[in-house]
Amino acid sequence: MAVPYGPILVVEDVPHILELLAVTLRFKGYPVITAADGEEALAWVAKERPALVITDILMPRMDGFSLLYNLRQEPTTRQIPVIFLSATYVTPQDREFALRLGAARFMEKPVDTAEFLLTVAEILTQGPPKLPPPLSEREFYLGYRERLEHKLSQKAQQIARTERLLETLDEEQRPAFEALLAEARLHQTEIQAELEELDKILAQE
Repeated sequence: MAVPYGPILVVEDVPHILELLAVTLRFKGYPVITAADGEEALAWVAKERPALVITDILMPRMDGFSLLYNLRQEPTTRQIPVIFLSATYVTPQDREFALRLGAARFMEKPVDTAEFLLTVAEILTQGPPKLPPPLSEREFYLGYRERLEHKLSQKAQQIARTERLLETLDEEQRPAFEALLAEARLHQTEIQAELEELDKILAQE
């Protein structure tokens, strides 16, 4: 299937999800390049201007919000449409912040394949996106910090609930919830690290 220009860039830090998205798109004939985080994605964008970026939000090194903010700051990349896919940032406020940044679409994981492919096709054929004015650096950092603080609070509640639940489960039931707990703690650590970096930036302003 022809695209207006360039490949589709898929950005996702979970390897099996990245592979699934890439295979799904390639099966429909789209050229695809992949990246594991926002920094790697920006390196690809500098080398090969993609027709579309499909990205997760919660990722190490540089997450989806920061990736989109960086794309919107540069005149040469401002018009590249971006689809957010997220299982972590799914509140109405998260969606609103994504659209204020200039996301073309915001989809929750797990993604329905038919809906996903329809969305990709629509965006690639509808011409340049109509974008809101780029946020100032301070507007972005303050809005981003608010989303991180909210998500950190949610993760702390999720961890506490899971820990209480584990105390009541028998051995056969424990492994699945222990895996959920480990994943939640990893996300908590990643969000806390992002928040600390953001506070350093805001302190310098």
